[in-house]
Amino acid sequence: MKVKKFKGATMPEVMQVVRKELGSDAVILNSKVIHEGGFLGLFKKRKIEVLAAMDQTKLPKRRNNVSKQVVEPKLDTHSTSKNPNQEEVLKELREMKQWMQKNTTKDMVFKLPYQVVYDHLVKQEVDESIAYELIESIQARFDHEEIAESKVWDQLSFEVKHRIANKGTFGGEIFDKQFIHLVGPTGVGKTTTIAKLAAHCVLNRQKKVAFITTDTYRIAAIEQLKTYSKILDVPIEIAYNLDDYKKAKEKFQEYDYVFVDTAGRNFRDEKYIKELGKIVDLNYEVNTYLVLSLTTRAKDLEDIYQQFDNIPIKQLILTKKDETTTYGPVLNLCLKYQIGIAYMTNGQDVPDDIEESSIDQIAKLIVGD
Repeated sequence: MKVKKFKGATMPEVMQVVRKELGSDAVILNSKVIHEGGFLGLFKKRKIEVLAAMDQTKLPKRRNNVSKQVVEPKLDTHSTSKNPNQEEVLKELREMKQWMQKNTTKDMVFKLPYQVVYDHLVKQEVDESIAYELIESIQARFDHEEIAESKVWDQLSFEVKHRIANKGTFGGEIFDKQFIHLVGPTGVGKTTTIAKLAAHCVLNRQKKVAFITTDTYRIAAIEQLKTYSKILDVPIEIAYNLDDYKKAKEKFQEYDYVFVDTAGRNFRDEKYIKELGKIVDLNYEVNTYLVLSLTTRAKDLEDIYQQFDNIPIKQLILTKKDETTTYGPVLNLCLKYQIGIAYMTNGQDVPDDIEESSIDQIAKLIVGD
């Protein structure tokens, strides 16, 4: 048996090479989406990798100008000296054995080329039930006709946009409340994100802006926000309790926007949410944004969201987009909890590394280039 891997930009392209080299009786053992090339993990190209096999007795015969008898070499697995061809065949057989051990109990969920797109979604950590529903809907529309893989990808983009269109608000250019709170676990970049949003309002929209910080647990956080307040020439107040917070709100009543930086704590600690309510008023004339890092595991992202479920969250702000290539959890959050995305950050530079989110952006992240 001859086993070989093939790669190409699309499934039809790969299949054409498979048929050319192994013939029409070749068996596809596995197919998956891979990403190759690029520089430092960026600009990688999406390709399809197919593992195909063919009984060597059925391999297409090559015509030679000189007629001679072709003798297939016998493979002696016990010989201490093996030629390069034998080593290559043994390597392919071992790879096939390993693959079969992993996949014999796991049947393909969809027929090709739908399975390729489904595998991509699962690899992107889209919840399997969501991935199944997406591909099932696409396949149902084209069940009685042949469809090119490129069209499946186009349909996936359409399906993602359609499903998240009514799940929440995307983008956050215009804030409709004066007081803007950012909440979330520690280390997700709330303070830097506040600086980016404030800088945008001051520099691009000529708005009058102020800061309030309740993150008194970390001196570094206060100093960081003070540094930004000096650079942007905006006032800052520190609130150690609810009375301090109310006084700061009264002081900044004449400002267009007041950004409130809250303390980041262990999201699994239920006391954190209760303490947060004792320091700031999350229900009166405010917009509250939950800040999450895209480098966080999919399950932990959902756990964090559920922990803040009792707080009126308007939208999500997702940080560290530049530090991951896995965006499936974004779709999970939007569809499961019917919440929109306001912004995504993609670096540490203030005010540049932040962008408004959109339905088209989410679809592009999920589908890929």
